[in-house]
Amino acid sequence: MIKHVPFTGNEKQSLHASLDRHRDAVLWKLDELDDDALRRSMTPSGTNLLSLVKHLATVEYGWFCTTFGRETEPFWFDPFTEDMLVTTNETTNQIVEFYGRARAAADATIAELDLDDLGTAWNGNEVSLRWVLIHMLEDTARHAGHMDIVRELLDGTTGDHPQT
Repeated sequence: MIKHVPFTGNEKQSLHASLDRHRDAVLWKLDELDDDALRRSMTPSGTNLLSLVKHLATVEYGWFCTTFGRETEPFWFDPFTEDMLVTTNETTNQIVEFYGRARAAADATIAELDLDDLGTAWNGNEVSLRWVLIHMLEDTARHAGHMDIVRELLDGTTGDHPQT
């Protein structure tokens, strides 16, 4: 089911729905590809679909949980230097499930806080939940766009959701 931003939703509902729409597009980009394709670098920088999912999970935990003093799961990698690197020891399921847990933790923060509630970002800046939602919406949409290109290069699939 394709999610849409509500036409008459309040600000928080609208921002969250838009973020969810892009999150779902990220996962859809993985559908029906084998592990080799998910890990195949299609750009000179080494970007692949699975590394983008790992990165997005890491930053969801960072921005929504760490910023607001909430727990995150222990990472098995350095989130500052290895969030875009998928090793042969990491499985596709491990990365996808990591993203699912990060989304759930972020969603709990979104549900429990008001848009004007403040937290402290990794760089020391004080930020509101509103700012974090906008930032993560931008970051997720940006990386979903990267995934569009990588997926098209892999097998010609385009779009932001399945064509029905």
